[in-house]
Amino acid sequence: MKPRVLLVDDDDLLRGILASMLSDYEVIEAENGKAAVEKYFQHKPDIVLMDVMMPVMDGVKATKEILKKDPKAKILAITAFAPIRGDEMLEAGALDIIPKPITRKKLNEIVEKYLNMKI
Repeated sequence: MKPRVLLVDDDDLLRGILASMLSDYEVIEAENGKAAVEKYFQHKPDIVLMDVMMPVMDGVKATKEILKKDPKAKILAITAFAPIRGDEMLEAGALDIIPKPITRKKLNEIVEKYLNMKI
């Protein structure tokens, strides 16, 4: 059984590109933080890749919501705004910040690292 990744990004095109880069996993997609929270508890993914700046609910609030109910959730921020919003995501409980753009190889290395980490 493939590990399950919840991929959260409001940019449909980028989400599609990232999903194709994560072809070794079962990818569940969400277009904003509110949908991410709902899909997290519906699908129980092994790891979450959370964009920071999104409409409806941003990644910071969504990360806090998920971790409040599941403190063992593995959430990684994936953002082009790492220098600006990265600290907020870490304070909210994200394990790491993945800067955009990213290569397929690097993305998969980071996902594997955190999938194998015990929390």
